[in-house]
Amino acid sequence: MYFAALLARTEDGWEASDTELDDVETLSDLAELAREASPEDDTVLVLIEQEDAWFGVVRIDGEDDPRIYVSDAAAAARSSYGEILLTDELLGKEPGDDDADLDSLDLDGTEDGEDEDDDSEGGGSAEAVPHGPVGDAEILDDLGVSQKELKALSEDALTEIAEALGASEVLETVR
Repeated sequence: MYFAALLARTEDGWEASDTELDDVETLSDLAELAREASPEDDTVLVLIEQEDAWFGVVRIDGEDDPRIYVSDAAAAARSSYGEILLTDELLGKEPGDDDADLDSLDLDGTEDGEDEDDDSEGGGSAEAVPHGPVGDAEILDDLGVSQKELKALSEDALTEIAEALGASEVLETVR
């Protein structure tokens, strides 16, 4: 089961809204949806979780590029919502070219990129998505959730994040 919500920081505190991701196909779509939630260019957090599997946080600060943290990239890669967050840049791939993985493997002496043992070099195929967290673990540092705390979150991560932000009541209203 999925849950997705927007938390927008305003002068009066945090405002939460339930969000539908059915029409969101790209990270740009998601960022635009988040920006619409805050006409003042304040911080907006998109919180996404798949129950007992993974969670993701996308932070939008005005027109800045989105900052992303995903708790378990391999689990998220098996999810249509997770795929939105797992950009080539986040995974350390060359953007936009599925064959870029093979090209990068050719540089280290392998001929066809099919040897899975070479995935440890950061190249590799879609199956080589890392288990564990990826992205900007410092995404919430200035909001009271340290990198260490973020990486330690598990089952009820979004609730714990909302509590640290002082937004648990508003998040519960949309859950």
